[in-house]
Amino acid sequence: MNLSTPSEGADPAAAGSSRLALLALSVAAFAIGTTEFVIMGLLPEVASDLHVSIPSAGLLVSGYALGVAAGAPLLAALTARMERRNALLLLLGLFILGNALCAIAPNYGVLMVARVVAAFCHGSFFGIGAVVASHIVPRGQAARAIALMFTGLTLANVLGVPFGTFLGQWAGWRSTFGAVTLLGVVAAFAVWRLVPALPGMPSPDMRREIVVLRQPQVLLALAMTVLGFGGVFTVFTYIAPILQQESHVSVGATGWVLILFGVGTTIGNMLGGRLADWRLMPSLAGVLVVLSLVMLAFAWTMHSTTAAIATVFVWGVFAFATVPPLQMRVVQQAGDGPHLASTLNIAAFNLGNAIGAFIGGSMIDLGLGLGLPSVSIAGAVVTLLGLLVTLLSMALERRRTMVTSCAVGA
Repeated sequence: MNLSTPSEGADPAAAGSSRLALLALSVAAFAIGTTEFVIMGLLPEVASDLHVSIPSAGLLVSGYALGVAAGAPLLAALTARMERRNALLLLLGLFILGNALCAIAPNYGVLMVARVVAAFCHGSFFGIGAVVASHIVPRGQAARAIALMFTGLTLANVLGVPFGTFLGQWAGWRSTFGAVTLLGVVAAFAVWRLVPALPGMPSPDMRREIVVLRQPQVLLALAMTVLGFGGVFTVFTYIAPILQQESHVSVGATGWVLILFGVGTTIGNMLGGRLADWRLMPSLAGVLVVLSLVMLAFAWTMHSTTAAIATVFVWGVFAFATVPPLQMRVVQQAGDGPHLASTLNIAAFNLGNAIGAFIGGSMIDLGLGLGLPSVSIAGAVVTLLGLLVTLLSMALERRRTMVTSCAVGA
């Protein structure tokens, strides 16, 4: 199945409809991204209110991420025969339920369960959404369409996370999840009104989709996502205590630094989309190199308020410049079976988040005499492992191309 419409032309009415549909997907991505990331800015408040340690509160990030990883293949299978817009609406309904439970959670255990419920929709929504986004735009614009949908995710860092943090610090962290619940309702309405029904878009053949997962390049693409992005969450999960304890940023100013990080992620997301449409793998490798170096530098710059804030901005740019190429790579390699692979890649992002949050928390618990800077060093190492997998994938692809060329020449 071709992921984009076959037409090279740009019918103004169709183009306008596509932009509105992508806008609706972005609104939903904004809501989902806010609930995923806002917990980082509220870790101290949640830990204090529920009488748990910061690393224990950090496990709420891991719980959400593991919920995504577990829910992605399950809900992909359950929604396989549904029309794509209806599947998206069902998933948003689950998102609304989970966040409503977060808002009323009386203790840590209930909050963890509620986070997992909210997370179940995440992987399938972005997996289906990425395929829908690439299906409704002209050929050659698939990566940019995916990037535009993920703009909602990056804007969640610019607006949703910092203002959710402000709200939680002012009115209690439960009020933030109440606001996210209402945001989910708005997102569901936008998808219902603006995303077209796509009855002509064939339902995925799950047997064919599963067979695609046997391809080495698809598995390598998933591993690139787990490790390449996992390093980001090794650090980002604990960004609030890092800024407040090491960079001497006040509690009230933490949200403003997160806004700056979010601006960086928005720039990086759009940059990553353009780079992916230009030269996918070389661009991804270059971004991972710079991302690793920035996180390594953060272990030292976090001790200076000004240097830390500047590093956080640059880090945001290169962290999210990885997202469109990582998502596009797995869709590209999956060929005629993109739905499950795309969904599993979202699960891979979140598996990386869970592993990263665990590694970061373990570094804090172990101490090792380095304190919070050790978290940033560990994040750089995880991302470098993602780079090694990327280089391996590129080498295997180059070797296959050479073998094919020789066979044709013979």
